[in-house]
Parts: sequence; structure tokens; C-alpha cells
Amino acid sequence: MTRLLVGVTVCLSVLVTGALAAGPLEIGIGYLRRADIKPTLSIVEQPADNDGVAGARLAIEDNNTTGKFLNQHFTLEEFRLKDGDDVTKAATALADRNIAFIIADLPADSLLKAADAIRDRGTVLFNAGAIDDRLREEDCRTNLIHVAPTRSMLADALAQYLVWKQWKRWMMVVGSHDEDRLFAATLRRAATRFGAKIVQERVFEDTGGARRTDSGVTLIQRQIPVFTQQAPAYDILVAADESEVFAPYLPYRTWDPRPVAGSAGLVPKSWDAAQDQWGAVQLQNRFLKLNSRRMTALDMQAWIAVRMIGEAVSRVNSSDRKTVLDFLKGPDFSIAAFKGQRLTLRAWNLQLRQPILLVDGRMVVSVSPQEGFLHQVSELDTLGVDQPETRCRLH
Repeated sequence: MTRLLVGVTVCLSVLVTGALAAGPLEIGIGYLRRADIKPTLSIVEQPADNDGVAGARLAIEDNNTTGKFLNQHFTLEEFRLKDGDDVTKAATALADRNIAFIIADLPADSLLKAADAIRDRGTVLFNAGAIDDRLREEDCRTNLIHVAPTRSMLADALAQYLVWKQWKRWMMVVGSHDEDRLFAATLRRAATRFGAKIVQERVFEDTGGARRTDSGVTLIQRQIPVFTQQAPAYDILVAADESEVFAPYLPYRTWDPRPVAGSAGLVPKSWDAAQDQWGAVQLQNRFLKLNSRRMTALDMQAWIAVRMIGEAVSRVNSSDRKTVLDFLKGPDFSIAAFKGQRLTLRAWNLQLRQPILLVDGRMVVSVSPQEGFLHQVSELDTLGVDQPETRCRLH
């Protein structure tokens, strides 16, 4: 009997030693983005060169902290697209290096090209930057998961709060660029959906000019009050100006003393440096220590994407692309993201459900969904396109 016990012990010892001696499961993650960074109008909030990818690197550290105990190791490979670079070649090159998962911060058309180029390889893309609704609707892809919120989610989050505050009469000012019109369309939808009324809509044409110069600022200071006068009675001015042509100049310059929301004033965002609830201070401080700057929405979206991969790999104990993707789309997946509740994936269009912060530049004013906006499945599905409305057909 003693000899039998000794033999079993030796066998177990050999098996454990062999498992520990084996190399860790290697999970390579790519990060695909443009080399150029669009500057903002305010010199205070210029995006850093590592905007987005810094969040991904922090998440790699978090994944590897857990991975040490599971014999898993995560790495990040960044690829920057310069002007004229072929996005399909870049995505294919990453896939050729056995990278199964790619975080992408790309415009909508480039993102679709990348997804189509690597679809047959089984590589999974995580959209960290593009907020276009069409990517989750008529142009959805089976290998494209969306961590960034949609314009409709942002618009619905803002509308819920304004309606909750009984600020239901909106004056809307829309920019003259395509992305401004897209945001305006989602704001109109949100107003109809939640019971607000747009009493008047005006278009602010972008005529160019240097608004950072002394003459430019003086011109805006004179132009904005005149532009916003003689409006019907309204509770709040809602701006659709993703191009940052005029919206930052609206607060305190409108003809009538009214609050501003949308692209300036009270702004809907997936994340903000002011977020300090639900343990977020710990994440914010770690990020600040590593990068000597505050965490942006893009940083957080990239962080969540990498953490989604880490969570799925640890749960299924495999780096197989299909196995990981199936788990992410399944009912057992959720991810904690310092936003008050666990986030899950909408199976019908692969959009991550998430609360939206409403911020004023210094504080988080509120978090949507707002109290009283109910849903039969998840209150988070009151933000954005719901399943009965979707035009996505995943196959």
C-alpha cells in the first residue's frame, strides 16, 4: 500500500512539474491605428501620441497579472498607418504573425476593409474608436466587436438626462460636416424616442478661418450671440458639432442665458478623467502614474477591449479564436469596467452594452441610463438601437 501511494505521488509530481515546465500560452494582440492624431480646438486637451494604445498597454499588464497564475502571457504589437498605407495589408500582416485579436482605432470605411480582409483567417477585430451606427447595423460584420459606443447611445444618454430634468424644449445647432449631421440625426431620434421637442434647428456653416487667433476669437464672440438670438423659447441649446467648429464657443456666449449640451457643455462620453466612482480612482491613478497624463475615453475603450480578450481566454483556457469569440458572444461573458455594473455584449450586433457618463469638463454630472427608463431585458438597451429595431444580419 505504501509503495502504491509513493508511486501515485511520484506520478503526480512528474505531471505537475511537466505542466509548469511547459511554456505559457502566448496570446498576441495587435493594435492598429492611424499615425496622425487629430488636434482639438482647445490647447488644454490635445490628444497624446499614445492616446488609446496607452490604455491597451495597461490592460496587457492586468491580463498578465492574472495570466501568471494560469500560465498565460499576453503581448501587444502596435501598427501605425501612415497616409497612403493600405489598411488591408496592415491587417493581413498582423494576422500573418499569428495575431488572433486586433484592437482597431480606425475610421468606419477603413475598419470595414480591415475586417473583410482577415475574416477568412478567423481574426477578431475590436473597434475601439469608431462611433458610426452603420458599423453595428447595415454594415455589421461577424468578426467585428464594438467597444466604442455608438452616436445613438451617446445621444440617448444625453436625451434621457435632459428629459429627466424636464428640459424638453431644445434648440439644436448643427455643423456643416458629415459627422455633425450624423450626430444631429441621432439627437432627433433621441428627442422623438424620449419625449423632447426640437423647437428650432439652425445650421452653423464652417467658413474656415483661424479661430485660435485674436481676430478669430473676437469674431466668434460677436458672431455666436447674434447667431443664437430670436429663437423660440427653449430650455437648452443642443449642439451637434463633432468637427469642433463652433460648439466649444457656445457656453456663456448665447443670446439667451441657457445651458449648452451635446458637443459642448454637458457632453456624453464613455469615459472621462473625472470618473471616480465604483473604484475608478484606482485605475485612474495607475494610468496617471504610468503615462503622466489622464485617461481618455479612447484609452478606456482600448483597455476594455484588451480586458475582454483576457477575461475570455482565462475563462475558456484557450487562445483559439472561435472558442474565444463564441464565449464573448455567449450568455456567460461579462466584464467589469468601473461603471457601476458589469458590461455584456449585444448578440445581435456585437455592440458592448455600457453606461454613458455625462460630463462638464470637471465632474461627472450624471450617468445614463437614467432612473425610470425601463427595458424588458436590460436598462442598458435603452441606449442606442435595440434588437427589434436592428438592421444587422450577422451570418
